[in-house]
Amino acid sequence: MKTPTNNEEHMRVLRAAYQAWMNADGLRQARLRNKRFTYGDQWGDLMRDNQGRVMTEGEHLAHQGCQSITNNLIRKLVKTIIGRFRTQYIKQGDNGSDGEISRQNELDELDSRALEEFLISGCCIQRVDTCHKPGESDQVRVDNVNISHLFISPMNDTRSWDCELIGQLHDLNIAQLLRRVAGGNQRKAAWVRRLYTERAEERLIDLTTHLGADTQQGTDFWHASDGKCRAIEVWTLESREVIVCHNRREGTLSVEPIAAAHRLKNHPDITTQWDIATVWHCRWFSPMGDLLAEYDSPWGHGSHPFVVKLYPLTDGEVHAVVEDIIDTQKHVNRMISLLDQVMRSSAKGVLLFPETALPDGWTWEDARRCWSSANGLLPYNPRYSEAKPEQISTNGTNIGAYQMIELQMKLFEEISGVSGALQGKDPTVNSGGAYQLQSENANIALSDVYDTFDAFRRQRDKKINQITN
Repeated sequence: MKTPTNNEEHMRVLRAAYQAWMNADGLRQARLRNKRFTYGDQWGDLMRDNQGRVMTEGEHLAHQGCQSITNNLIRKLVKTIIGRFRTQYIKQGDNGSDGEISRQNELDELDSRALEEFLISGCCIQRVDTCHKPGESDQVRVDNVNISHLFISPMNDTRSWDCELIGQLHDLNIAQLLRRVAGGNQRKAAWVRRLYTERAEERLIDLTTHLGADTQQGTDFWHASDGKCRAIEVWTLESREVIVCHNRREGTLSVEPIAAAHRLKNHPDITTQWDIATVWHCRWFSPMGDLLAEYDSPWGHGSHPFVVKLYPLTDGEVHAVVEDIIDTQKHVNRMISLLDQVMRSSAKGVLLFPETALPDGWTWEDARRCWSSANGLLPYNPRYSEAKPEQISTNGTNIGAYQMIELQMKLFEEISGVSGALQGKDPTVNSGGAYQLQSENANIALSDVYDTFDAFRRQRDKKINQITN
């Protein structure tokens, strides 16, 4: 069987990374929708009207002469959960990572924003690495990773133990890129600089065509924003043949590459055994397909630098907390917009003035001015009719909208698990014990979210300790 060349292997890895990124397109689209609703853009879903025209729900409402009104309950929910996290975990000092590392990286703020992302997208992703600045190589750096820049192989294990490929898209200026991949080699830095300036767009088109990736949908994988350099970091779990060596004289056990087998075979004090070892291997690619750097995991944990938690990962699927309450939020907005339209279209202060009752010598403008003035006296002439001016003011039709809104608000609390007690509202019961029970029940409803996020933080802290020790 033909052994693939290094270049073929690199192209296989790059193709697998692109495919993993494309497979997560549905997750990224769902996240963008959840983010829109969280931050107040709640009328942007597309729909078809009765004539088959595609438009947003807000545009459809405007065509009907109604104003789209947003009462953002989702944002309040997210802020309540994050506030409870800050109160119960951060302010109480519940942080398992090293205190100095926590202060240097401002982990309390990072974790709060990671929890916000977790509620919106169902994904928590942080990167635990060492600094890449001169004089700071030994310092641990923790960063949140945007799901739009991450790709990962399909998984079913909630602990991410079945992950075999993971990577990140980087948008770096040229100095940052050279620091990451040149390794202090001036000649290599000059070579990398040329890669990004000489025929870069032409070679990019050739590569994407070769990989079958020249589609409009996948352009974000290859192109950076704001004139920066795109670099593609790919970590793969690879198997290698190794020789396990037992030195009887020194009483040590070591693992050597297969190439050392001949050298160690006849050593009088060493017993060897063939085996298969797995190792996490990193490759950095340019978007033109050039291999910029590669190395095995340099850290004590022997793994990639990412900490990943996807929720709930049932059959490999991700479903965020915000996703569960979008339909209820949309119904509340519709009912409020309907009430606004009813009130605006109801008669308010309309004056019915019989034409025959208009006094001699008066115009309608005179009547309008007199009626609108304070302490105005409006005469009328009943000689042709006994009808007199009458003002009409209504409160709108009682269609049960208020009751429906109240019901939807209660459903919102029931579905989300964030009740009034958790939000710190005035108690609905007089007994302090009963109110305490309401608060505890509210915490139980969200305990799965908090415990899952806490498991993520423990994984992160473990990776930090394995790097520093």
